[in-house]
Amino acid sequence: MKAVLRLIACLAVAALALELFFVARIAAMAVIDPQSTAFQRSEAWQVAIHKGSEGGWRQEWVPYAQINDTLKRAVIASEDAGFVDHNGVEWEAIERARQRNAKAEELAAKRAARAVARGKPVQPVRLRGGSTITQQLAKNLLLSGERTMLRKGQELVLATLLEVFLDKRRILELYLNNVEWGEGVFGAEAASQYYFRKPASRLSANEAARLAVMLPSPKFFERRPGSPYLSGRASTVVARMSSAELP
Repeated sequence: MKAVLRLIACLAVAALALELFFVARIAAMAVIDPQSTAFQRSEAWQVAIHKGSEGGWRQEWVPYAQINDTLKRAVIASEDAGFVDHNGVEWEAIERARQRNAKAEELAAKRAARAVARGKPVQPVRLRGGSTITQQLAKNLLLSGERTMLRKGQELVLATLLEVFLDKRRILELYLNNVEWGEGVFGAEAASQYYFRKPASRLSANEAARLAVMLPSPKFFERRPGSPYLSGRASTVVARMSSAELP
């Protein structure tokens, strides 16, 4: 019993130390721009394994003021319309996403059964998240990409800490400078140069909307720049941008 208690105590101390480490990292980000994120390091490793020296890395930090307000509005309109008002987590959005995913998994199971019966390949189910911009930043900055309840719980804690230690402008600045926009393409400036050969300060409304729409699946849309969905969804985002409130 004593050995079990010692083990539990050690695990509790390790968990507390980890949380204090996260708190220190987040607090430092109020004044220090991160050199890389956990997600970026993971992606760099994967690119190095599969492509070696041929794998490129595009990223250039630009201050908040040098990123076109058009892109900021497009990202908020597309990803998180309530960004300036919430405290990092939108529980209703998470519940809606859970319900949609449950229905999608049920429908996918029926389709998979029919596909197996006909000897056809089974299509993977595409799940949707209810994450805010703050949650996405928390995950990209400090966590792995695995989908587990423990990792999701840690994401919610870190999102709350981000909102405590950083203001909305800083959170959006960190997000726009580090989010993935294609294989080895990170941040608004690199994405703008890569896709449109211009700085992020000069993006048009339609260009900004197209970049915003790519965010849930950047590698997918990088390979399909002519996707009808991309164009149609971008038009919808352009129409919503005027109502997107900036921090």
